[in-house]
Amino acid sequence: MHLLSASCVCALVISVLLRQVSGLATVIGLYGETLEIPCNNGAVNAEDVLITKWKYDKGEGLPGDLLVKRKDQNISIITTDEYKGRVSMAAKSSLLLSATKLSDQRTFTCMVVAGVDITEYPVNVVIQKTPEGLEISDKAEELEIGKLTKLAKCVAKDSNPAAEITWLKNNTTLKADGKGISIQASVLVNDVTGLSTTSSVLEYSAQKEDTDAVFTCSAKNTQAAGIVSSPVTFSITYSTENLVLQVTGQDSLVEGDSMTLKCVADGNPAPTAFNFHLKGEIVKVDADSYTITDVSRNTTGEYKCSLVDDPTMEASMAITVNYLDINLSPSGNIVKSAGEALHPNLKIDSSGDTKVSWTKNNVKLDKEPKFAKLTFADSGRYECEVTLGLLNQKASLELTVEGAPVIKQLIKKRGEDGTHEELICEAEGSPKPAVTWSINGTIDESLFVNGKITHKIRVVPTDNLTVSCTVSNGLGEATKTINVSSTQTDENDQTKLVVGVVVALIVATLVLGLAYLVYVKKFKQGSWKTGEKENGSSEEEKKLEEKVEENSQKAEV
Repeated sequence: MHLLSASCVCALVISVLLRQVSGLATVIGLYGETLEIPCNNGAVNAEDVLITKWKYDKGEGLPGDLLVKRKDQNISIITTDEYKGRVSMAAKSSLLLSATKLSDQRTFTCMVVAGVDITEYPVNVVIQKTPEGLEISDKAEELEIGKLTKLAKCVAKDSNPAAEITWLKNNTTLKADGKGISIQASVLVNDVTGLSTTSSVLEYSAQKEDTDAVFTCSAKNTQAAGIVSSPVTFSITYSTENLVLQVTGQDSLVEGDSMTLKCVADGNPAPTAFNFHLKGEIVKVDADSYTITDVSRNTTGEYKCSLVDDPTMEASMAITVNYLDINLSPSGNIVKSAGEALHPNLKIDSSGDTKVSWTKNNVKLDKEPKFAKLTFADSGRYECEVTLGLLNQKASLELTVEGAPVIKQLIKKRGEDGTHEELICEAEGSPKPAVTWSINGTIDESLFVNGKITHKIRVVPTDNLTVSCTVSNGLGEATKTINVSSTQTDENDQTKLVVGVVVALIVATLVLGLAYLVYVKKFKQGSWKTGEKENGSSEEEKKLEEKVEENSQKAEV
């Protein structure tokens, strides 16, 4: 079926030459999907369009017709080649191209007839495809330190354009340096699909620190920003360069414990057998550990381990088994006499520096107890505690200081009501002394603490008394006395005291008066000799005599 007459075709060709749109638009499609190719982008009013035709460049300047659409008629598919069944028209005269392939990368042209104008709108089509996954293959079984070895190959399949592959170690990009890193990339194009497969081979010279390194590869093209492979690791072999001897419980090893010696080698693979040097004895063990049970202070010393195939490579460690022994002399129950000396002696046998603390009756002491002269107050339980790390030892002595009792003081106090006396007898002695009084009364006895006892007795004396306090135990006795006055006697004594004070005042007044009379008499004699008048002296004399007489009367009263 001919679309246009020959004359029309000629006119169209002339028009196209005159009206072809300058520039070439480009659309990008994804491989295997449907691509919409726009026509004129609304440059021509749809009501004015009489005919719309799509064609493509077959190469060598030959066009290939695809479809045509006349105004008010259905679309007519005219292609018979590879595009048959793959093309259709969408809104605004766009061409729909399904199941896109790389062979679709060519120029498609939309021809529009509007009135007498014929305009062509060429569009360049580009088809792209992301790689179908990313795989690491041909992985090396192990890497040897310092040797350039093929590590693996990374493949990015079926992409367009061809993918670029990058190698990474611990997420850091690797770059070929011509020494320890070599990267070789290649691209293979599929003859049928035209898709590209990119391969990248990494050769790598491993170092010891690469033992736990993680390697990956990533691929990118215009459609893929960065596809990353699954991570891979490699076993790196290297000889043992250093040995370390480890001991379990090294800091807290005590007698009776078990200790395990472990020889750690930095080679890979690690040695499976070691020699253990046990204070002069060499034991070969098909393992990296050796256990010694029930250790003692004699286990202390230097231990070593070495390689079976190279005994010169060895490691050593000094091991200490902690121990603590103490001896307190004297200890247990100790009885001493007051006034004796006592110097407890604490001997310590240990594997290290110790801490010593003392208590008396569970109260901490500032220093070790030493007694040049024992007193009753020194009696009590003395305990020492010695620590070394987790070790702890205790020893104690129970000290009893004995002696004949002594009365420290015997005093009296007047009761608040003024009718009774309270006598207080304070004594020391051990064993506990018995206290007796020479008078009856209400007795109050204190507790016997540190060889001290206090006895109180309340009495109401009716006469002056001499009261004695006697303390005694199996080692001796002591007595002290104190005078106690009755309440009535005390009142008489007070009256006598007042009378005595008054008499003393009277005598003092008489003495002063007599002295003044003597002074006046001497003054008169001096005045007569000098011819002075005696009127003033006579008046003073009269006044003095009156004063003396007045005081005498008061004293008599």
